[in-house]
Amino acid sequence: MNTELAYDFCEAVTRQEAKNFAYGIRLLRKPERRALSAVYALARRIDDIGDGQAAPAEKLSELQAIRKSIDTIDPQSTDPVLVAVDDASRRYRLPMSCFGEIIDGCEMDVIGTSYETIDDLVGYCRKVAGSVGRLSLAVFGSTDLEGAIPLADSLGVALQLTNILRDVVEDRSFGRVYLPSNDAESVGCAPDLTGPAADVARLVALECGRADRWFAEGLQLLPLLDSRSRACVGAMAGIYRRLLVRIKGEPIAVTRGRMSLPSWEKALVAARSLAGARP
Repeated sequence: MNTELAYDFCEAVTRQEAKNFAYGIRLLRKPERRALSAVYALARRIDDIGDGQAAPAEKLSELQAIRKSIDTIDPQSTDPVLVAVDDASRRYRLPMSCFGEIIDGCEMDVIGTSYETIDDLVGYCRKVAGSVGRLSLAVFGSTDLEGAIPLADSLGVALQLTNILRDVVEDRSFGRVYLPSNDAESVGCAPDLTGPAADVARLVALECGRADRWFAEGLQLLPLLDSRSRACVGAMAGIYRRLLVRIKGEPIAVTRGRMSLPSWEKALVAARSLAGARP
């Protein structure tokens, strides 16, 4: 498999599948954009298994196969995603163990893990999204890598919490409830979110405050990045933060379906980020 063709494939996956991620990634220079597309394509492959229609045992088997395939990537592989990830890993010293964390989180979804406390949920968010933040940081580089790593992790938590709040109804239809049962009980909401919409809205409002605090911490990453990487992260974080503001303004709206920003607003956020505006 030709490396350039492998990267072309990963970029096509990113353009087609990454509804928010793509607005930031397109602001990068070509080498970093292609490397991050490879990261996204592999993370997407893992996520698609967890969200697929196969039986849990089959999903776990498929995840185990991916885990083995990335432990030592075959240099003769014809899989474009693995070829691109292997090249990106050598160029940017990707922390490959982070892909294992993404798989760990996906396995938690498959077996139906529930979360009692916010700390439990944050642990899950670190696996499925903080890991992506750390992989991305390896591509970006930083003026203070030691200080940047925990901030990238925190920003990943903020993005994932926002995703969870946006997808409350959809996740519940798949039998997944991420919001902590302790928090639900504290606001009088059924832990399985099957009660009145107003009860769920109170819980969502509580968790919006938590996500806000993770954004405040994670966005401290921006000054530690170069201008293009800062624009990329600012665009992605800005889109999710605007979405969080909308959810916070009308928490009950998430009980009626998935909330999203229009394409023009996402493009505006990306343009403002490229111009140096903070999210």
